[in-house]
Amino acid sequence: MTTTNTIETATTTPAAGTGAAVDPAGTAGTRLDFAKSAPKVFRSLIGFDAAAREGLAPALVELIQIRASHLNHCAYCLHMHTNDARKAGESEDRLHMVAVWREARHFFTPKEQAALALTEAVTRVADAGVPDEAYEEAAAHFEETELAHVLALILAINTWNRVALATGKVAGTDERRR
Repeated sequence: MTTTNTIETATTTPAAGTGAAVDPAGTAGTRLDFAKSAPKVFRSLIGFDAAAREGLAPALVELIQIRASHLNHCAYCLHMHTNDARKAGESEDRLHMVAVWREARHFFTPKEQAALALTEAVTRVADAGVPDEAYEEAAAHFEETELAHVLALILAINTWNRVALATGKVAGTDERRR
């Protein structure tokens, strides 16, 4: 199953099984609709995202997106990608451990650990750049083309996180077209 990040106008929808509104404050849709206001930019981001994930294992794609979304405090993307990971067969145990993967390394392969470390370094690039150790560890686990795609995916999810946060997207209102 291939999914892409397509953030559109938020709508208030009931939370699954609760009958309650996901956005009780009524703030959904009060900010810029990025997809409608900058459609060429938006379509370019979708294309970049799709190209980035080519050739990468779906589980790895979701782990990277989940970890970056944790670090960026993007509830909208975190909700979206944990749901996508579940649909792709990811276990609840691993999903719960992504935020603390260094303390729960046995849940993740060495390759996934390298990708998560690189995700953290690139996402937090303003703190200390991308340390050679993080890059070299990733380079040891990924062929050059695959590493380029991992980097592109990290860049893409960081961009999506910023779009969602800047436009006030509300977790639980995934409006992607299927």
